[in-house]
Amino acid sequence: MVNRYETVFIVTPVLSEDQMKETVEKYTNFLTEHGAEIVYTNNWGMRKLAYPIRKKTTGFYYLIEFNAEGSLIADLEVAYKRDERLLRFLTVSLDKYAVAYNEKKRNAKKAAAETVEEAPAAEEENK
Repeated sequence: MVNRYETVFIVTPVLSEDQMKETVEKYTNFLTEHGAEIVYTNNWGMRKLAYPIRKKTTGFYYLIEFNAEGSLIADLEVAYKRDERLLRFLTVSLDKYAVAYNEKKRNAKKAAAETVEEAPAAEEENK
């Protein structure tokens, strides 16, 4: 049975921008190669950690929301554990309410972005 999952991982801050992108690409490719459908990705950027992990106080946060079989999660987490570039990770299964909430939040963000884009065009027309 295919479920919706959300995984967040924290990448060590000592990596270059290219190495960070390569790490993210590795896991998105891993998911798609194993039959998962990526629904949404979001780079949260560099954030301060609540407590030091391996003497690091910051990390790059990245979120991936995807549809997949439940058996894939164990393989994904083994890959996470083997990667020394990751400080922490968390994968959760989303119920129908969480899926609806995420979609509502994304649609609201899209609508706000479209409104901001339309505002300058309207101002130019009024001149």
